[in-house]
Amino acid sequence: MTGPTTTRPADGAPRVPSVSCVFVCHDGGGRVLLARRGAGARDEPGSWDTGAGALEYGETFESAVAREVREEYTAEALAIHTVGVRNILREDPVSHWVAVVFAVEVDPARVAIGEPHKFDELGWFTPEALPSPQHSQLAATLELYLSARG
Repeated sequence: MTGPTTTRPADGAPRVPSVSCVFVCHDGGGRVLLARRGAGARDEPGSWDTGAGALEYGETFESAVAREVREEYTAEALAIHTVGVRNILREDPVSHWVAVVFAVEVDPARVAIGEPHKFDELGWFTPEALPSPQHSQLAATLELYLSARG
């Protein structure tokens, strides 16, 4: 029996998966909040995506999500629900993370760009009328969110 294949970046440095809290903010009425990634974004600038952030040592998932929603969108999380988990392996850039995905209700009147170095626009959309271009991970994230909604 062979073990898993490990992809390493060009520098050959070993990598370990990180844990990310991905959140789909919604208004409780069917719309989701998406952010367009700006020039300073880690990857895929110009694409629309949900929010996300790394889980910090000693944090609960819910604390990490609440912190990240405040940082990225200046809003308080009114309700947080876990909707699923994804194992994400990417080749460009080479990365591996475990994404724990959450649905987060927020008050649209309280939402603003909290990290202008990462995002240049926010918008509320129905899942049937999403903007483009979309981040490479958006479809799979929204699929989890929508299946949890029933």
